[in-house]
Amino acid sequence: MVDASAKFYTAMRTRRSVRHFSNQPVPEQVIRNALLAAGTAPSGANLQPWHFAITTDPEVKSRLRALAEEEERNFYNHRASDEWLQALAPLGTDADKPFLEVAPVLIGVFQQKFHFDAAGNKHKHYYPAESTGLACGLLISALHQSGLATLTHTPSPMKFMNDIFQRPKTEKAFLLLVVGYPAANCRVPDIKRKSLDEFTSTVGAVTPALS
Repeated sequence: MVDASAKFYTAMRTRRSVRHFSNQPVPEQVIRNALLAAGTAPSGANLQPWHFAITTDPEVKSRLRALAEEEERNFYNHRASDEWLQALAPLGTDADKPFLEVAPVLIGVFQQKFHFDAAGNKHKHYYPAESTGLACGLLISALHQSGLATLTHTPSPMKFMNDIFQRPKTEKAFLLLVVGYPAANCRVPDIKRKSLDEFTSTVGAVTPALS
C-alpha cells in the first residue's frame, strides 16, 4: 500500500500544465478510458452532474480559439485587476491562445444543476460544482497517467462554449480542457509547489497512521 501510494505520487508530481502542444493525434481509446475514469468520481446524491463534450474538428477548434481570445483580450485589457495581472506575470500568460487550435483534443466540461426524468419532472442536483470539479481532477490524472499533457483553460465568461459544443443553456460551462502531447520544444514556468507542512494540518492526537 505504501509503495503504491509512493508510485502514484511520483507519477503525479511530474504533471505540469503546458501551453505548447504537438498536433500529433492521440489514440481515441485513451480519451475514452480517461473519461470513463472521470465518470467514477463521487458526486452529491450520486447524480453525476457533469457532461464532457469532445472535439477534434479543426473548424470547431478555430471557432473556440477566436471566441476565447476575444474574452481573454477583454479580461487582460479591462477586467483584470493589477494584482491579478501581477499574479499571472510569472506564468507568462496573455490573451493569445494558439494551443486551442494546435492541440488535437479539446474537452468542454459542463455542469448540470438539474435534470428532467422520463416523465418530464425536474430534479435538482446537489453540489454540482464540487462534483464536477472532482470528476475533472480524475480526468486530468487519468490523462497524465496515460502520457498526455493537459491545460485547464477558463476564459470568462464561457457562455460561448454552449453554442459551439451544442449544449443546452441549462448547463453551465465549467472548464475547457486542452489535451495532447507536449511539443518537442515545450517550456513551462519555473514554479514551486507548497510543501506538505504548508498545506496540511493535524488536529488532536496523532494516530499511528500519521506518526
